[in-house]
Amino acid sequence: MADTKQLTLPITGMTCANCVATVERNLKKMDGVQSAVVNLSSERATVDFDAAKLGLTDVIARVNRAGYGVATGEADLVIKRLSDDNDARRLEKALTKLEGVLEAQVTFTTEKARVKYVPTIVTQAELRRAVSSAGFEAMELGGEAEDAEAMAREHEINEQRRLLIIGLIFTVPLFLLSMGKDLNLLPAFFYTGNAMEGMVEAQPWFGWLMLALALPVQFYVGWQYYVGAYKALRNKSANMDVLIVMGSSAAFFYSLPITFGLLMGHVYYETAAVIITLIKLGKFLEARAKGRTSEAIKKLMGLRAKTARVIRDGVEAEVSIDDVRVGDMVLVKPGEKIPVDGVVVDGRSAIDESMLTGESLPVEKKPGDPVIGATLNKLGMLKFEATKVGKETALAQIIKLVEDAQGSKAPIQKIADQVSAVFVPIVIAIAALTFFGWYFFGPTLPINADVDNFTRALINMVAVLVIACPCAMGLATPTAIMVGTGKGAEAGILFRNSEALERAGKVSVVVLDKTGTITKGQPAVTDVITNHELRITNEELLRLAASVERGSEHPLGESIWAEATTRGLTLVEPTGFKAEAGHGVQAEVEGRSVIVGNKRMFEARGIQLGNLESEVSRLQSEAKTAMLVAIDNQAAGIIAVADTIKDSSKDAIAVLHKMGLKVAMITGDNQKTAEAIAKQVGVDTVLAEVLPEGKSSEVKKLQSPISSSQLPNVVAMVGDGVNDAPALAQADVGLAIGTGTDVAMAAAPVTLMSGDLRGVARAIMLSRKTLSTIKQNLFWAFIYNVILIPAAMLGYLNPMLAAGAMAFSSVFVVTNSLRLRGQKI
Repeated sequence: MADTKQLTLPITGMTCANCVATVERNLKKMDGVQSAVVNLSSERATVDFDAAKLGLTDVIARVNRAGYGVATGEADLVIKRLSDDNDARRLEKALTKLEGVLEAQVTFTTEKARVKYVPTIVTQAELRRAVSSAGFEAMELGGEAEDAEAMAREHEINEQRRLLIIGLIFTVPLFLLSMGKDLNLLPAFFYTGNAMEGMVEAQPWFGWLMLALALPVQFYVGWQYYVGAYKALRNKSANMDVLIVMGSSAAFFYSLPITFGLLMGHVYYETAAVIITLIKLGKFLEARAKGRTSEAIKKLMGLRAKTARVIRDGVEAEVSIDDVRVGDMVLVKPGEKIPVDGVVVDGRSAIDESMLTGESLPVEKKPGDPVIGATLNKLGMLKFEATKVGKETALAQIIKLVEDAQGSKAPIQKIADQVSAVFVPIVIAIAALTFFGWYFFGPTLPINADVDNFTRALINMVAVLVIACPCAMGLATPTAIMVGTGKGAEAGILFRNSEALERAGKVSVVVLDKTGTITKGQPAVTDVITNHELRITNEELLRLAASVERGSEHPLGESIWAEATTRGLTLVEPTGFKAEAGHGVQAEVEGRSVIVGNKRMFEARGIQLGNLESEVSRLQSEAKTAMLVAIDNQAAGIIAVADTIKDSSKDAIAVLHKMGLKVAMITGDNQKTAEAIAKQVGVDTVLAEVLPEGKSSEVKKLQSPISSSQLPNVVAMVGDGVNDAPALAQADVGLAIGTGTDVAMAAAPVTLMSGDLRGVARAIMLSRKTLSTIKQNLFWAFIYNVILIPAAMLGYLNPMLAAGAMAFSSVFVVTNSLRLRGQKI
């Protein structure tokens, strides 16, 4: 069996959807690569590959060959305990073996290690741990460990800013000189001839001055476009760089023979320079705006504590969060953050978990209760044992979940990818048609026209090349997905992929599991009724039933056992224990056969209820679950159990109704009990007496349309993520309700970290708003090209205006996506 590995690489140099397609295509061509998904907004590539055939360096080399880069970090570590040069070589080998490390250089004389690594694969904390494992000590050089990927992106933005400033320094005077000359607004020394007779021309050196100003913009500021276009063409594709280079070069190189005196006419240096500078301005603004789409991730990363107070060998010491180990005893004072996940050993307090779960009320914690890293200790002093550190903590899992979701592709993006794949070649063809159309079939120019036929055709062709914008199409979906998933994480809603985020907005029916979803999942005994014919007391009935349920993991069984313990009853160890899923349990207690189960179990064994039948009906009508008890195959009594409805359930279901959704409740309870609960909370459909294995088939039935003329229902299933796994998988959208510690376990496409049912409505609302934003973005991206490309073909657009419109179209898309951050859900 192939050893499949997954890598996430931060890609640099991508500018549009064609770049994404180029990187994906190159990666998929490699022998051993099973899948490759590249995201323009997050600028990351996720690659699944056979580790026996490929390695990290092979993948990076392929990305470089395609004309793009991989952001890397450099860590400088001071190493202690190096005895000689052999130690240095040994440490080098240990670091090089670490996945994600590209180069490692350890110098014995300076006692320093320099490591080049990929920040999405390995962190500086892991590098330091590897040094410790090799028997040495890595000292930090002071300050916080750098975020190498963020620094690489920041360097890229700073480089764009520097080039933009240089472009503006040369382009603004060039543009003013050109306009001033055309409008005769320049001082007299710029002209030759008689101004009184209107016979003025620019000085012969004027064209050379414009060339001198245009050269740095064309070949220094715009050099990356030439490099990008060359690499794209070398990979047999065409991207935005190709269009920019063709458009600006046409204007620049047409002007050269006129400057050299080989041709007569007007020079267009300012057009070429303005095209490059405006597009550079657009790219700079876009890069800054794109950085804001990932602010939710940065906020989550900022939640973690920097240090922890641990007790080792009886001594209390403050250590870096990265140095906390599983099993460490950690102390947390009131007002401090919980550094890592763990279990309380000593102390009581209230913890504010709102930053992770969205639950506003503090949660009480006592010995034995779990605590989540990054949450805030409000009241008392806590001592807890660290159970999860580093990448295993709930916060790290949440961050990875959000990053994976942001890096995945939504189905709606396929149409944009398909169009982007052929967009640039089609635009080049349209530009060529525009040139020939105006040159051969354009209206006759007046005798005193400033331009000739060739120039007019060229200018209109340049406008077509420059106005076309594949970037907006490439950014339309991923930027909205990034903001949507990030906003969800802030509200305690985690989407595993962008497909789940898209599908949730199309839900028409919501199925709610009763226990733990609508109710608190903490049932309690309300009534104990005995069969008077058997002369058995309430305490004896409860004691025998609780002895059978001893150690039961079923909530109803636990409630019977808890009630008997509370009453101080002495329980005995049962023998011959048997459990029947969805029916009940049976065991021998003190030589007597005791059955605790439901009506179905009694009917299967032919046990008559007698005068208990009416009591069962009464209890069921009161929304109580009647647990029947038989002793030696005779009905001995009833233990009624009721589960408290969550305070938020009724309001949550009302909100779902307001959103136009149908709500169904699914439960193993009998029909009467289920209907009584349904009436209290206001659900539309009750699916009662459903065994755990039957839940998925009930969901499947709801998905089927009632008639052939109707579309299938899009069904969301809400459950605890463990018992409901098949139903969650069957549903179009599965939502698992849990807590932060369940994040890694829940396999559902959507995880609601809070137990509040109102999170279901929030998740669906967020999905709807994200989907709406994606549609707005795609509409803008397509309509922009559909309207303005024909306008440029017909000669209504100046190339400089076209460049401005093109530059700001992608900025508009990113800014529109950022509006999602302010939306209420």
